[in-house]
Amino acid sequence: MKVIIIGPAHPLRGGGITTFNERLAKQFIQEGHQCSIFSFSLQYPGFLFPGKSQFTDEPAPLELEIQSRINSINPFNWIRVGNQIKTLKPDIVVVRYWLPFMGPCLGTILRRIKKNKHSRIISIADNIVPHEKRIGDKLFTKYFIKPVDAFVTMSEKVMKDLRLFTTSKKAVLVPHPLYDNFGEKVNKVDARKRLGISNSELVVLFFGFIRKYKGLDILLEAVGMIKNSKNNVPPVKLLVAGEFYDDRKSYDESIVKLGIKDNLLLNTDFIPDTEVKIFFCAADVVIQPYRNATQSGVTPLAYHFEKPMIVTNVGGLPAMVPDNKAGLVAEPNAESLAEKIIEFFEKGESHFMPHILEEKKKLSWTKMVENIIELSNSK
Repeated sequence: MKVIIIGPAHPLRGGGITTFNERLAKQFIQEGHQCSIFSFSLQYPGFLFPGKSQFTDEPAPLELEIQSRINSINPFNWIRVGNQIKTLKPDIVVVRYWLPFMGPCLGTILRRIKKNKHSRIISIADNIVPHEKRIGDKLFTKYFIKPVDAFVTMSEKVMKDLRLFTTSKKAVLVPHPLYDNFGEKVNKVDARKRLGISNSELVVLFFGFIRKYKGLDILLEAVGMIKNSKNNVPPVKLLVAGEFYDDRKSYDESIVKLGIKDNLLLNTDFIPDTEVKIFFCAADVVIQPYRNATQSGVTPLAYHFEKPMIVTNVGGLPAMVPDNKAGLVAEPNAESLAEKIIEFFEKGESHFMPHILEEKKKLSWTKMVENIIELSNSK
């Protein structure tokens, strides 16, 4: 089959979505299909992008055809790109949807494609209702949804949100596949040596872009509680690996106020793909202290590197991390997070490992491709 994926790809630094699109394209190709990616020449105007750069210096992925054609703010471009894909007549168009801002752009492109009366349009919806709400969200999402034939969601939360907008379109829930394209595990001792971390330290990893909804501020408060605990709790180090997409000032002020500077290891530049394994393999446990969530790309990364997790009881996180098996589930407040961090180190990493290995088997890229093709064949 001829497949076109619409969404961010190299050289954009789109984080998990970019990685996902490239890995999905490779899976289609591996299974004998023809697949290319239509990405963005301009994804976000500068004033909407909170990071330092939208582009990576890393080499392009091998054996992938990526066309950086889409300008998210130019309606003439949307028509031109839509007409181009319409003419190519792909059997399947897989389009990512993660932000209502993209609704007008992607919705227009899809309307042009549908005029070929051949291509089936399948959306992988990361979010339907955004984490950070803005005026126009519902209108833009409705505009996007109309030309889509069917949907894949990766959590029950997104499925429920989707059903607020459409009850008639087919949709399936497929767990987020493993991010297995960041290299194999490295020895914890070697990883810690790279980062200057002692082998005796208890290390908790917060990984990913730092945004308000991800709850790093709550986690900092939890670290302060553990440090000041009257119980005989060993010192815990919090390793933060990810770029600030939020105002850093309030976090720095909180660190000083809580007196936890010595309990932190801050790596707040963008983490290149080649370095991801170092941070995961240096940690004892990965923590996601989110205030709200749909699903998270950090979870399949942790499974790939076989790391237990502590997640908050929000969105699709608990479904992906069975409590007291692949990790621990906390409430989204500092007291609960502190308790679960202490509980994790009391139980030890080995307690969780058999369950992690079992859950890891379920997160297959083949399953994602099978579901997309099945949806494309249904009428």
